[in-house]
Amino acid sequence: MDNREQTLMKTRIDSVDDVIASFARQGYICDQRTALAVYLAAQLQKPILVEGPPGVGKTELAKSAAAFLEAPLIRLQCYEGLDESRALYEWKYGKQLLYTQLLRDKLSSLLSDTENLEQGMARLGDLGDAFYSDTFLEPRPLLRALRAEEPVVLLIDEIDKADQEFEAFLLELLSDFQISIPELGTVRARHRPLVFLTSNDQRELSDALKRRCLHLYIPYPEPDLERRIVAERVPELGDRLREQLVSFIQHLREQDMKKLPAISETLDWARALVLLHADSLEPELVEQTLTLILKNEQDVTLARGLLPHWFSKQRAG
Repeated sequence: MDNREQTLMKTRIDSVDDVIASFARQGYICDQRTALAVYLAAQLQKPILVEGPPGVGKTELAKSAAAFLEAPLIRLQCYEGLDESRALYEWKYGKQLLYTQLLRDKLSSLLSDTENLEQGMARLGDLGDAFYSDTFLEPRPLLRALRAEEPVVLLIDEIDKADQEFEAFLLELLSDFQISIPELGTVRARHRPLVFLTSNDQRELSDALKRRCLHLYIPYPEPDLERRIVAERVPELGDRLREQLVSFIQHLREQDMKKLPAISETLDWARALVLLHADSLEPELVEQTLTLILKNEQDVTLARGLLPHWFSKQRAG
């Protein structure tokens, strides 16, 4: 391993505890398992595939890693139909066309010293190669990450939304940190990026992609972790209200709902309760704010029906 590869980021990750403490300073509270996965990904220089339901902090994990490592974050948002031209590079066709028009009047002088058609075609061929150079290249996120002058964190977000063909295209990048461009050849990473791929489990990813990555699954947080996250991200919320809020969220996650509330919804609700100057959960307040944590009307109706029993248990406890 050469010196270029040894310097992964501006700030090295020294230990798993270092990850936990450093992430906490960024406002991201994680458990031992998550910190271990990030530590190993950095030390082994392997991509990390982060799976789990929406809203549990997968994208925030990559953002926090970039902040901790003092590294730029380059993000590729995946979607159905995403192809190489949007992810890797595009040619600036408008600029190429403009240059072609400007050169049109120069072609006569350019070809004046050629003696036959073959020489003329060779001259024009050399000119054509110039149109497929860096001057006319528009780098997209993947190419920017490979050609960056300093180490970066590359986030390939929601890879499960992309097609299987695009997933196969990524394999060279994930295994060798390089990409082949027909007009330019092979582009190798100047500095190996720390790569995060996230997935919401919308479809099964290929074994080939999984083999190239370390794997981390982030579930909905346990009560203690969720309380710590709320305390860190919404410190204005009172202790009693925080306990009630987390207890109610955890109760909802035990139900058969179309879309269970994630930590992102918990934090949105906590911030709203602060704005409403709430001191404790009351049935009317919960009913009025249910749409902050539940995004499906069927789930909202189900939650309303649970309120009398839940508040009765709270009073009894």
